[in-house]
Amino acid sequence: MLELYSTKVFHLAFSMMRNETQAEDVTQEIFLRIWKGLPGYHGGAAISTWIYAIARNTCLTELKRRAVRSTVSFYEPEFEDALDHIPALQTHDPETGVASDLNHMLGQLPEKYRQVITLFYLDERSYEEVAASLGLPLGTVKTFLFRARKQLFQISQRTPQPLTNSLTH
Repeated sequence: MLELYSTKVFHLAFSMMRNETQAEDVTQEIFLRIWKGLPGYHGGAAISTWIYAIARNTCLTELKRRAVRSTVSFYEPEFEDALDHIPALQTHDPETGVASDLNHMLGQLPEKYRQVITLFYLDERSYEEVAASLGLPLGTVKTFLFRARKQLFQISQRTPQPLTNSLTH
């Protein structure tokens, strides 16, 4: 089960936590909760829906806990993470650049839109599965997807295009 859901759970955690290290920590906590909760799972919902509900709730709990216990520090992990990712933007590997651009664009979306986009497109879930995973009505999922795509388009228009593209057009 771990192999089947680890990447998808991590993507959801990363979309909510917005920090790779925190997402890794929360992902471990999520799988611990899943393991402890397995005896209580009776098949009322699809296993993937049950797992995503645990993942989402664990992330929300962690975000609330961190908001209450926020401190000021001279060491900012987000700043360090940003510095670590700068070389990835200058690589000649097109896949890495695309992933960096996508993460940057997703990071500019409100959390509710980022979650829906991540589940629907990156994890290839159906509208119904996204709705069940996030506890939202189907119409709300479709609305969030529409608005998220619109915002992503606007963000992509603001993102500077590589020099090579502007010279060829």
